[in-house]
Amino acid sequence: MNTRIETLALVHQSCWLELALAVTQRGHAFRRMALATVDGDRADLRTVVLREVQADQRTLVFFTDARSPKVRQIQAQPAATLMVWCERLGWQLRLRVLLEVETSGLAVSSRWARLKMTPAAHDYLSPLPPGTPVERYLPERASREQFAVVTAQVQAIDWLELHADGHRRASFDAAGYGQWLVP
Repeated sequence: MNTRIETLALVHQSCWLELALAVTQRGHAFRRMALATVDGDRADLRTVVLREVQADQRTLVFFTDARSPKVRQIQAQPAATLMVWCERLGWQLRLRVLLEVETSGLAVSSRWARLKMTPAAHDYLSPLPPGTPVERYLPERASREQFAVVTAQVQAIDWLELHADGHRRASFDAAGYGQWLVP
């Protein structure tokens, strides 16, 4: 970014704008997010693909296989953290979220209807759960029953800008109230 954002309100607005752009711009750095959940007494981390952003509701949506270990982790402890880094902006976002998994209903079936004819649909059609050891690649496919929608309700945003003129950091709560922090 050539000009630096100078107000907390514009930083907050820009965070949501960049997240929304990531859904439509395949190469956007915020499209792939690191998701940290709790697995018993340890952290577990993986990449998820951002599919939808509803800034007015402070929600992010991604998809998963309902048999994935992350689904059990979310059900046991819905508090999680998403983290993204954008080299172009020099921004890191850490998003504290509450996760909800849906495996049936209109939210799932309508999204599946849009996804089922795309190559991405194959990610949810394996006859075996993710992480299952196999001797060779299995091209067989199952049904949509393993497709799940994960909604992340953003509770807080921690924004960090790394910049040659000085690093900056701010945090925002669920209502969008922001404050500057020491980087």
